[in-house]
Amino acid sequence: MDHQGEFRRAALELGIPGDEISGFSQHLRLSIGLSAGGGSPVGQFGGLPRLPVGMKWPSAEETPLPLLLSVDCGALPRVDGFDLPVDGTLLFFASQEMDHEDSSGRYARVVYVPDGIETAVADAPSSKCVRRQLDVSAELRAELPLWLQEGDEDWHEFWEDLEWEDMSPFQQQLFRYMERDLPHLAGLRDLAHRLWPSAAGITIGGYADDEVINSIAEQNLAGREKAGEIPAIPIAKWPSHLETEKHRLTSEWISLVSEARIYDEYYTSFVIRHDDLAAARVDKALAVTHFEAP
Repeated sequence: MDHQGEFRRAALELGIPGDEISGFSQHLRLSIGLSAGGGSPVGQFGGLPRLPVGMKWPSAEETPLPLLLSVDCGALPRVDGFDLPVDGTLLFFASQEMDHEDSSGRYARVVYVPDGIETAVADAPSSKCVRRQLDVSAELRAELPLWLQEGDEDWHEFWEDLEWEDMSPFQQQLFRYMERDLPHLAGLRDLAHRLWPSAAGITIGGYADDEVINSIAEQNLAGREKAGEIPAIPIAKWPSHLETEKHRLTSEWISLVSEARIYDEYYTSFVIRHDDLAAARVDKALAVTHFEAP
């Protein structure tokens, strides 16, 4: 389905200029929200995985990794610019508490099983690695980068309270862009969320978790400094350089799967480069598990 065309036609009916619609659409991403119950099942939370015959249950040393989620790629709605495999199954494993405490990434794994491979329901190494099974259905949802979202989140409070002279040059650049090129931002944003609303607890696709992108950006800048690819960045200018690098990385990385933040629980985000996803190199995905304290 031509989702961009659908959005453009609806926005033109509201009287919004075509150039502004095109500019906004560059930042609009559709993701796939997954919820328990509802429509036709496209996968499951928890339960036992179907693995290729002879494949061992994914583990980190002696720790079997619980199955968080499995999805049938062929049953998911297609989204332009999001190159999920057209068929086969994606399985996401993670020992969330261990992954939260260990930054090596070994306690999380993504497995892709193409169609045509003989599979069988795996025997669980331990009951501790089997979570309650729930069938899930899918719906599309609209996503925007943080700086274009509504101002009711903590991240946005400084946009409302920060004086112009206290903004970094990069923040000023974004602010000018919104004022100059997106005067109908509120209407465009409302339209996107009206066309594709979702309150799903898990999403596939969309923008990568900000904390994950922040970590990648910090590592990139530090590595380029160390290698002499860029001059040493003064501490005072580090935040502005970091914001610019994060902005660049949002076009390179995409969320593969992300759990909603729930107080007093662990939640995991898997991110991947666009080119790795297009080539089904899901082993290149990075996972980060957070704990949301009350």
